Amino acid sequence: MRLEDYWGIGPKTSERLVSALGTSRAIEAIESADVRALVDAGLHRGRATRILRRANGEAGMDVLATGDTRSVYDDLLSLAAGHALTAHAADRIRVLTPLTDREAVEERLDGVVAARDAWEGLDEADRERVTEAFDAYDDAEGSDLAAVETALALREAGLDDGPFEAVGELEAERLREAADALADVRGSIDPTAIEDGEIEIARGADAELDRLRDQRDAAEGLANSAFDVLDAVRDGSLRDFEALEAATIDHVASETGVDPATVRSVAPDDALDAADFVSATLRDLAAELEAEVGEREAAVAADVRERLGGTATDGENGEDGARDGDVARAVSAVSDAAFLLSLARFAAAYDLVRPTLVDDGIAVRNARNPFIAGDVQPVSYAVGTHSLAGDAGVASVDAPPTGDRVSVLTGANSGGKTTLLETVCAVALLASMGLPVPAEEAQVGSFDRIVFHRRHASFNAGVLESTLKSVVPPLVEEGRTLMLVDEFEAITEPGRAADLLNGLVTLTVERGALGVYVTHLAEDLSPLPDAARIDGIFAEGLTNDLELRVDYQPRFGTVGKSTPEFIVSRLVANASDRGVRAGFEHLAGAVGEEAVQRTLSDAEWAGDDD
Repeated sequence: MRLEDYWGIGPKTSERLVSALGTSRAIEAIESADVRALVDAGLHRGRATRILRRANGEAGMDVLATGDTRSVYDDLLSLAAGHALTAHAADRIRVLTPLTDREAVEERLDGVVAARDAWEGLDEADRERVTEAFDAYDDAEGSDLAAVETALALREAGLDDGPFEAVGELEAERLREAADALADVRGSIDPTAIEDGEIEIARGADAELDRLRDQRDAAEGLANSAFDVLDAVRDGSLRDFEALEAATIDHVASETGVDPATVRSVAPDDALDAADFVSATLRDLAAELEAEVGEREAAVAADVRERLGGTATDGENGEDGARDGDVARAVSAVSDAAFLLSLARFAAAYDLVRPTLVDDGIAVRNARNPFIAGDVQPVSYAVGTHSLAGDAGVASVDAPPTGDRVSVLTGANSGGKTTLLETVCAVALLASMGLPVPAEEAQVGSFDRIVFHRRHASFNAGVLESTLKSVVPPLVEEGRTLMLVDEFEAITEPGRAADLLNGLVTLTVERGALGVYVTHLAEDLSPLPDAARIDGIFAEGLTNDLELRVDYQPRFGTVGKSTPEFIVSRLVANASDRGVRAGFEHLAGAVGEEAVQRTLSDAEWAGDDD
């Protein structure tokens, strides 16, 4: 496969990746969703993420049918990545996409929920030990040694079964032996070339190798400044060439720590002059020491290979063959563990639960918007068929209605209608990626497209046209569509908006889709199809701080009221200018002065109670 066959990779990007990584490594990085490799090759992180999302889950990306849906998707992955234990785990989370295979969704849910249970089962000391191990892994940029040490830490913390079975399959004693050997290695060892691949020995691994390296480095430094050496040994009093040779050998031996006899052995016998003698001696000494360093490094590398388990591969020679794979398996197991534990920490932090996957419908009990911090009122809601309902035909907060294909959501300004749409969108997206959801209980169907459209304040024909182009095509395509549309009337005049909204509701039912439409125009709609209902959110008054008090839980089958008298009451109470207050009082008369006065009295009474 050519690099340019991947989405988002043109000739220039391909050339950059090939130059930095080579074709094979670049393809491997794309197929394994290695964001870091592409970023190191010079791609912007956002571009690398988009390329990898398409490369690894192009079909799933079609679920994100609108820009607002994609925005929620991006925000969810940012939340999850914020709980990642390693940089690579964060990258793997950011390239997650909706899954089109139901078995894949169930499998990921199994892994994440089991990982969450395992994480929550650790005591604080073990959690800290695991976190510190992954911090060290990141600091070492995912080196082989860091991977092996992290695998040992996971085993010691008891994370060695279930979703971490790959860690449990690693033998602790072999891991310790590998850690001892890898401590002598700088960088990583290519597991496919352990027999004859390059192994870079770290400083401190072998005293003799360190000594030879120091001598070589000193000799190379002198060779790069041969004329300075000549000036140092020729102080003006040395007129005899033999005396200069002797002085040169003594000086070089003193500066490098090399035995004078060794320096003398590389000195030329036929130098043309003093400068030639000094430069040739230093050049040949550096070459001689480089050769000795290479020989010693090869010997130490051979010892490292032996300590890592010999050179047998693919199961040859029984146990040795198994040992060869320990490091590679530890690297893979730790990467997967970091990914699962990161998602587990996300699920634990937001108290997410496993949804029940169903064929149709979406229903949540006590769901929470994951983007709102602090204490929030949970809400229960549903469209489509579900089994969260109680007795047939009886709806309650704990049992939303079942069977309706569309709901029209009405109610108070600042009443949480848009937040509810965003919550439903987040639940549907999380479930589609095989992740737990923010609810006490949830049933989620499989959707080919999720259409989330936020309210737009612009009021012109261009916005109307672009909105219709955004929401209608996904609705009429084959497959299952979830429509979540906010205040459609904001983009055209109310009368025509009601006609268009009525048409959208009818089209949603006819196409077998599911939809939640937020509007203030419920009473202006034509009779809705039997498969549609109207729900309402109600403001209940003002707090003693004159803040709007809202019951965010929709009341099913009831038109909500925007109750402008609450807003006007607050404006009257807060007006400090006499003229402005008079203006607001005039509006109070328009919306019902008695209601406004009653609201102000209720707020004052509540304040006295406090």
